Amino acid sequence: MAVFNLFSPLVPNQIYHGDARQLLRRIGQDSIALSVWSPPYYVGKDYEQYLSFEDWKDLLRNVIKLHVPVIKPGGFLVINIADILCFKDESMPKIMAENVSRRKFNLARDDLLAMKKQHPTWNRYRLAEHFGCSEQTIDRRLNGNNIRGGKYQPQTRVYLVGGLIEEAAADAGLYLYDRRIWVKDATWENSRWHTISYRSVDESEYLYVFWKPGITKVDRARLTKQEWINWGSRGVWEIPSVRSNVDHDSKFPLELPRRAIKLFTDPGDIVLDCFMGSGTTAVAALAEGRRYLGIDKEKRSVELGREAVRSFERYRACQESDQLDLMLRELEVTYKPS
Repeated sequence: MAVFNLFSPLVPNQIYHGDARQLLRRIGQDSIALSVWSPPYYVGKDYEQYLSFEDWKDLLRNVIKLHVPVIKPGGFLVINIADILCFKDESMPKIMAENVSRRKFNLARDDLLAMKKQHPTWNRYRLAEHFGCSEQTIDRRLNGNNIRGGKYQPQTRVYLVGGLIEEAAADAGLYLYDRRIWVKDATWENSRWHTISYRSVDESEYLYVFWKPGITKVDRARLTKQEWINWGSRGVWEIPSVRSNVDHDSKFPLELPRRAIKLFTDPGDIVLDCFMGSGTTAVAALAEGRRYLGIDKEKRSVELGREAVRSFERYRACQESDQLDLMLRELEVTYKPS
C-alpha cells in the first residue's frame, strides 16, 4: 500500500490543493525568487464567505509571515490587492444622502411632515396611498434610512488595505520596496459595481512589492528597451481586465504576473503563487522560461489551473514560437475547461 508523506517538500511545476498556511511550510528554504499572488479581497465573493474580517486579516498576516523562510535573500513578494470600497462599519450612523436624481417620486421630506401635521393619525401606509408611492418610499423620506443593502444593514465606508499589508510584511521582516498601480478598464452603467453616489468606482488596484534582505540582482537586460520605457520603471501599469470570467470569477490578466516575472526573475527561477486560482501565474511563468509552484484551497481552482498549464504545454509543443504570444492572449479570453 502506498504511503503519502504529508511532510514531503513541494516540487516545482506543480499546483497543490490545500491551505497556503499549511503548504508554505513544505517549500524549500530560500528557494523562491518571486512570489506573486492576489489574495481574497474581502468583498463578499463566494469563496471567502467563511472569513470574518478578523479571519481575513489573520490570513494575510500569516501567509506573508510564512514567505520569509522560502524567498531567496534579495528576492521579492508581490501582492496584488485593492482597497475595500464598501466596508461595513457598525459605528457609522445610518444616514444616506438623498439621491434626488434617481427618485421615482418627487416627494420631499417637508411635504410628508406637512401632511402628517394635518393628519397626525395617518401611518406610512395611509401616506403612501395619498401620495401614490410605496410605504418604503415614505419610510426612506421620513427616516433617512436608505442604506445600501437595506435599512437594517450597517453603513459602508472605504477601508485602505495598504497599511495592513505593509505592517504585516514589516513585522515579518520584509520591506516595502516598490508599489505599482494597475489601471483596469472603465466600468459601465449597468455594472453591479457602478456607483450611484459621489464615490468613485474601482478601476485600479495595487501591486505592493516587498523585499527580503539580501543582494538583489538588477539586470535591465531582462526587458527590452521598449519594455523599460513603457512599463519597466513606470509606476502606473495600464492593462485591460480579463474579458471572460466564466470559469473563475477572480482572474487577473496574464500580463500582470508576466511583467513582475520578467522584471524580478531570471530563466529557471521558481515563481510561487499561493492563491493560484485559474493558473494564470503558472502559465505566465512557463511562457517566460521560469518554473512555477502553485497552491489553492479550492479544488475546482486547482483543476482549472492544471488544465490551463496542460493547454499551454500542448500548444507550445505543436505551434510555431511566433504564434505563442497570440495563444497566451487568447487563453485568458476564451479558455474553458474541457
